[in-house]
Amino acid sequence: MKLPENTIICGDCLDVMKDWPDGCVDLVVTSPPYDKLRNYKGYSFDFESIAKQLFRIIKIGSVVVWVVGDATVNGTETGTSFKQALYFMKIGFNLHDTMIYQKQFYVPLTHHRYEQEFEYMFVFTKGKLKTFNPIMIKTTLGGKKSTLTHRKTGEKPIKGTNYGELRKEKRIIGNVWRIQPSRGSEHPAVFPEELAVNHIKSWSNEGDIVIDPMCGSGTTPKMASNLGRRYIGIDISEEYCQIARDRLRAVDTGVPVKEARAGQGALFND
Repeated sequence: MKLPENTIICGDCLDVMKDWPDGCVDLVVTSPPYDKLRNYKGYSFDFESIAKQLFRIIKIGSVVVWVVGDATVNGTETGTSFKQALYFMKIGFNLHDTMIYQKQFYVPLTHHRYEQEFEYMFVFTKGKLKTFNPIMIKTTLGGKKSTLTHRKTGEKPIKGTNYGELRKEKRIIGNVWRIQPSRGSEHPAVFPEELAVNHIKSWSNEGDIVIDPMCGSGTTPKMASNLGRRYIGIDISEEYCQIARDRLRAVDTGVPVKEARAGQGALFND
């Protein structure tokens, strides 16, 4: 079966993905409508079945990025994020990294605790990771000679250390990403574009297939297209699918946006 590449599909992602062949996807970047923090037009999702389908369709060595948080109910956090991470591991995924999306500007809430300013970004792999293109940042002392001395004696370190060598000008960023949330969107929980870009760059290469099975307003497909990847976005809400298509049309990539509905074989070029 040929995958419906460069397409926004309106339908239940389980219905859409069930006919896809095993090991056909290079990267998944998504965020589910967790707990009741997100009003998702009354829709719910079957988490365990989706997790199993994702394990089936991604290639060996590929990544699923799962961005999730927890609601606070009756004075306690639900722990949904941890429960889902443990289930991914139960069905065969490796928990490659537990990353943090720290919101640069967060919405203050009053529930007698410190303000919630982050979400988890679980990075799961199917087997040994095959692709890692790290995001790099400049170092403070890059290009300058190391002047470190022995912490106790004050003498120069012994041969084999980096004393006197030029410091590296760049380093890999840490796993806490401080990113400004998207605002003013018609979707209740739109991905920040920077977050999607960084994950797509990190875990895939040009030409790879990147999917978001709950794509909402289409940030993952949009940024995948911008970065030279093939994309598939799925969402159960026709309203959000239309927003995603409109955002993709506004991107001058030369690749026509396609749309489809679950259960229909035909794709429609715009």
